[in-house]
Amino acid sequence: MRIVGGNYKGRQFNPGKKFSSRPTTDMAKENLFNILQNRVDFETIKVLDLFSGTGSISFEFASRGCRDITSVELNFHHHHFIREVIEKIGEKNIRAIKANVFRFIEQTDQSFDLIFADPPFDLPQFKEVLLKVLSGTILRPAGIFILEHSKTYDFSDYPEWKEIRNYGNVHFSFFQRDL
Repeated sequence: MRIVGGNYKGRQFNPGKKFSSRPTTDMAKENLFNILQNRVDFETIKVLDLFSGTGSISFEFASRGCRDITSVELNFHHHHFIREVIEKIGEKNIRAIKANVFRFIEQTDQSFDLIFADPPFDLPQFKEVLLKVLSGTILRPAGIFILEHSKTYDFSDYPEWKEIRNYGNVHFSFFQRDL
């Protein structure tokens, strides 16, 4: 895993052989954060990273000055890796939570300005992630939800859907809640 921008740009961390996730590519991350830098003030938003995997997206937000990041990952090895990297870089703005994403969404009383989700593409409840985020209060008014997915999904008929960006096999659908 490599951090592509911000204060930690160029830092690399090896998750090891026990890692089974599909990390977001560097090209896709770089393009995603180029889009976001024109839409959000990183220093003032509260971010939620669901299905964190390597924590790569959380580290990109932290690297760009985001001060309130919650990273949710269920897999023990993945969660442990995220915590190790947090410790290595001395990052104080990421809370790594080992939890089932669906239970976290249902049980949290927090709300976020930006939510990023990268569920496994073969997750049977893949569309439920979208429904849970958009139907609850976890996403603040005018908040942005970004869902990473494969080309087999089309979310353009959802009311809060705004656009899709494609970077090879990585697709980001952007949703925005109205005020």
